[in-house]
Amino acid sequence: MGRLNFKFNRRDFFKVAGAAGAAGAGGLALGSGLTAGKADAAPLMPQRVFGKSGIKVPILSLGTMWDTINNQIVLKQALALGVTYWDTAAEYHGGQAETGLGKFFQRNPGAREKVFLVTKASYARSTQDMTRLLNQSLEKMQTSYVDLYFVHGIKSVDQLWADSGRWAEQAKAKGLIKLFGFSTHRNMEDCLLRGAGLGYIDGIMMTYNHRIMHSDDMKRAVEACVKAGIGLTAMKTQGGGPIRAGGEAEEQLAERFLSKGYTPEQAKLKAVWTEPHIASLCSQMPNLTILRANAAAALDRTQLSAADIRALDNFAQATAGCYCAGCSGICENALSGAAPVAEVMRCLMYHESHGDARLAREVFNGLPREERLRLGSLDYSPAEAACPQGLAIGSLMRRAARVLA
Repeated sequence: MGRLNFKFNRRDFFKVAGAAGAAGAGGLALGSGLTAGKADAAPLMPQRVFGKSGIKVPILSLGTMWDTINNQIVLKQALALGVTYWDTAAEYHGGQAETGLGKFFQRNPGAREKVFLVTKASYARSTQDMTRLLNQSLEKMQTSYVDLYFVHGIKSVDQLWADSGRWAEQAKAKGLIKLFGFSTHRNMEDCLLRGAGLGYIDGIMMTYNHRIMHSDDMKRAVEACVKAGIGLTAMKTQGGGPIRAGGEAEEQLAERFLSKGYTPEQAKLKAVWTEPHIASLCSQMPNLTILRANAAAALDRTQLSAADIRALDNFAQATAGCYCAGCSGICENALSGAAPVAEVMRCLMYHESHGDARLAREVFNGLPREERLRLGSLDYSPAEAACPQGLAIGSLMRRAARVLA
């Protein structure tokens, strides 16, 4: 998911306006009529059709990798704003995110039917595991079905099972799921291309942002999915990495977009929406400030100019060494699989770019213990030589071993 991360120390950057909410000084803001709890004043959130399903979903999706149990007001406001695509997973927030959604549905009769609900089979090793995990998720969320069920975080379609398609059809026939697919943080282009040829994938959620969306490989992958009728959801849309970009490049980007009336974070969301085949953009939105800022960007019809797109591309090139593009097939193969480089980079991204140390440590400590223990002792020079982004992989892996353990 692409979480907004307001860290600019500009005096006029934030002017959050109480109940109305705002994105930031000069940033897009919600009008005063869009206050929390006014479901009857819900704006017309733009929608797009999700692949060949014919189902319309809002272009902004609520990521729930946070404490939904104690932040029910965020769920209520999302519903009021028309942000009705909700994404979760069995392990989010220590396994409690789904429980919080179930609590909300129980307390708000009729809300479930308004939500396009997505969850994921985490750590499944077979279709039997998926059945067990799906049943657990349904019980926690107090619902009889999910709209879309993902196999979570694959790095290759080879991780899907031969009977996955049959399992999906059976689950659909039983009314437990409506759509089936997978999510991917790594080797996204290859996963999309090969997933398009499977014949039973309805939806894919993948890392997609201004840094990688214009590459030829990603364009080909998206086009293949469009031809196959697969609905696409973008995540990690801010393009943050294991190193905070900072410096002059980030300052210039902020000045450019603040002068145009919105924050650089909002501009990055808008960049993703320029691709019409992205049905929705998923962002982790754990508080009202972030939710309202994102919603304001989605509701605003102003288009980025060609010069704006170039500015984002120039920023991406100037800060390429701060970003992991998820092409773990390159660096990890160079290390003969000795280290889960892309997963560790994702943890560092949560720690550095998102400023979420709790989540970073939670994901990091979920990696196999033996892999974590050897991070500080490996020779990473082959991986560094192969990395297209020029990342200092060795120092980053050793930093992760120190700060995330």
